Parts: sequence; structure tokens; C-alpha cells
Amino acid sequence: MDKKRTPIAELPYSAGLMSQSCWFVEFKKIVQLIAAGKSEEEIKAECLENNLLGAVKEYRAKRMYGYLINRAAMLDDYLVRIFMDGDLSTQKIINLIAILRGDRLFFEFLYEVYREKAILGQHEIEDKDVNIFFRNKGNQSEVVDSWNESTRKHLKSNYFTCMADAGLIRVEGKSRIITTPIIDNRVESNLEYGGEHALLVAISGVA
Repeated sequence: MDKKRTPIAELPYSAGLMSQSCWFVEFKKIVQLIAAGKSEEEIKAECLENNLLGAVKEYRAKRMYGYLINRAAMLDDYLVRIFMDGDLSTQKIINLIAILRGDRLFFEFLYEVYREKAILGQHEIEDKDVNIFFRNKGNQSEVVDSWNESTRKHLKSNYFTCMADAGLIRVEGKSRIITTPIIDNRVESNLEYGGEHALLVAISGVA
């Protein structure tokens, strides 16, 4: 879709991910329609009239469509092509990239916490790591500071779900083991060329 994007560092802090999930299967359906040359109106009709996303209620279909079409708009044409011929792990990394391009706080968590632990050779990421991160961000931002415990708990859960789905962590019982992913060279080049080195290292967990 290749729409103009606001740089991550200029985005306001948001708890928007609380209302979403990684939704990889649903995201893939949207990207496939984009790759097939469908217009936004045609994609909307598929999602709402034909219930492409498998939503139980119409209002849920509308919400999911809104979130996912905005997420897909975070991909340029080249990333769409990589998604279409990439393997499953690459597709899931691209889904994560699309999420992070629209979510400053989640990006900063990966860059400041996940990446740092990976660099230091720490093998596990814990609830307390997210709790400390939220507390520190609350000291810097009135928006984050205003969130109640329920909001932070939902965000934490969705962070870990998205990380596990993209292969950044492996869940073993109650432990979340850091498993830094191997990034497709084409994805690396796309991020570097676009001036998104910070996003690349946040995902790959390197210095």
C-alpha cells in the first residue's frame, strides 16, 4: 500500500495494541489481497461482506479490518513481495515489523529491554522486565503513567504473544526463553535502506 508513514520516534505513546493481537493468519489474508492488486474498497468488502476475517460479530469484523488495513499500510511494495514469497518465519517477522511501525512503546520495549538482555546473554525475559519498563516510561510520559494495571497487564500479555509468534521468544512452562530470530537478508536490506536500523536491531537482538 506504501502510504507515507510517521517515523516511530514521532508517534505518541499508545495502548492500542491492547485491543489487538498478532492476528497473523488474518493479516496474511489482507496482504494476499493487496498483492493481488485489490483496492482498499474491494478488501473492505471481502472483510465485511464476505467475513474474510472470520469475525463472530459484524462490529468485530469492522474493528479487525480497521486495525489490519492500517497495519498492512505500514508495508511498502517490496516488503509485500518478500512476504508473498518468503517462508513462514519471514512472514511472521514482517507482520511484527508492521505492528512495530505503528507502535512506539512496543518498539521501545524491544529495543531497550529485549535487545539489551539478548546482547548481555541473558536467556529469559520475565514479567518484572515489562513492569519495570512501564514504570520507567510512566516517569517519562503522563500518557503511560495514566494507564491502570489492567491496561498494562493486557499490553504485557500481547507483547509476549506477538514476540512468541514472531520467534523472538520460546515459551517453556512459565518461562519465556529469548530466541533471537534469523532475519531474511532482503528484510534487513529494506530496513537499512529505509533508515530503520534501530528497528532491525530491536527485532534481531544485536548491538
